[in-house]
Amino acid sequence: MIKRIIVLYDADCALCVRCRHWMEHQAALVEIEFMASGSDEAATRFGAVPWLGQDLVVVSDRGEVWAGPAAFIIALWALEGYREWSYWLSGDTLSKVAERFFHTLSGNRKWIAGWFGHPSCASGSCKLPGAAAAGPYR
Repeated sequence: MIKRIIVLYDADCALCVRCRHWMEHQAALVEIEFMASGSDEAATRFGAVPWLGQDLVVVSDRGEVWAGPAAFIIALWALEGYREWSYWLSGDTLSKVAERFFHTLSGNRKWIAGWFGHPSCASGSCKLPGAAAAGPYR
């Protein structure tokens, strides 16, 4: 049984940071740790993960690794109010919808963050104030 997950996210992305903040304020069914995918700690602990810094990544305390849409669904699975949604979204009927949603959200995150009025996204760079340039992200 999974008791803890680590969510590796792009800390230079305003939308990603907003999503982290939202998750932190949800009731969780497992312990959730958040770690910047570009951090030295992430490189030391998870440097062998091929998607690190390129996609959302979730790692369980059992060593399981998910990336992209699968990581998104596992992140929902960890939240009390969204576990049932995670099951629906991972089923045969809605899994392709969840995958398209994640890729659309991820691919348009600069525009979405700007739409929410994040000032650092107005120029299209979507970089948090004082943050170094982000690496590639799908």
